[in-house]
Amino acid sequence: MKKNSIQIITTYVKAFVCTVVIVSSLQSCDSYGSEWPEEASIADQTPPTAGFTAKVNTANNLTVDFTNISVSATDYVWDFGDGGSSTDKDASHDFPDFGKYTVTLIATDKLGVSNTVTQEIEVTKPTEVFKPVILNAGFESGTESWENADLGGKIQVTTSPVVAGSQAAKFPSDGSRIGYQTITVEKNKIYTLSFYYTIKTSPTGSVTVAVLGGAVNSKADLASATIATATVSDQNDANTYIKESLTFNSGENASISIYISNQLAEARVDDISIASN
Repeated sequence: MKKNSIQIITTYVKAFVCTVVIVSSLQSCDSYGSEWPEEASIADQTPPTAGFTAKVNTANNLTVDFTNISVSATDYVWDFGDGGSSTDKDASHDFPDFGKYTVTLIATDKLGVSNTVTQEIEVTKPTEVFKPVILNAGFESGTESWENADLGGKIQVTTSPVVAGSQAAKFPSDGSRIGYQTITVEKNKIYTLSFYYTIKTSPTGSVTVAVLGGAVNSKADLASATIATATVSDQNDANTYIKESLTFNSGENASISIYISNQLAEARVDDISIASN
């Protein structure tokens, strides 16, 4: 074999060995197989970027669910700022108390390159929703919470028929007894007042449920204080209750009064409720 041919083959073998070295160690070499210095290593073309979002879990307001939105990363380390940590991709953490915490996520790729992101999150108590309360809404424990002697006599109770429980309010046919209760509401809020009623089949009569603005202690003021009213008159079956509702806006009133009366026929009312819309 000629000398030039031997040199060519030797160069080819060195180049092949160099190629193997490049794949395994990311080092480069010249055409004769000599490795370049470490400073010439190929750079990480897709370094990781750490990122996450946080959302309070409404099932337990001390629990925060973290969604990992890191890019080009394979390994993760969470530091929740209260001594707790995790290596899960997406994490959920129970904090010991309400307050502010500094949460850190370190995202690392397979080449060992890392990126860190830090956020301050605040774990807060849920906002309490105000709910109006009607006392003795099912007329189970006497009638004291439904009395106003200035507007009418004390209502009676009946044990049959009822919607639920063991008692309902009873209004005799002469219309002399009324139900009245003042409750606290939020201003400028829309509410729906619901109730169940039944009326004896004769004579022809009705039940009126009115919502009054604030407290009223004079019959003369009833009309001007009325925000909304519903008069119902189904007399098909005295033993079957019918559900009715009345929607109103509380306006500038921080309290309203529920006023119940009947006309001409004996009536019963049960299970009164109120809800915001």
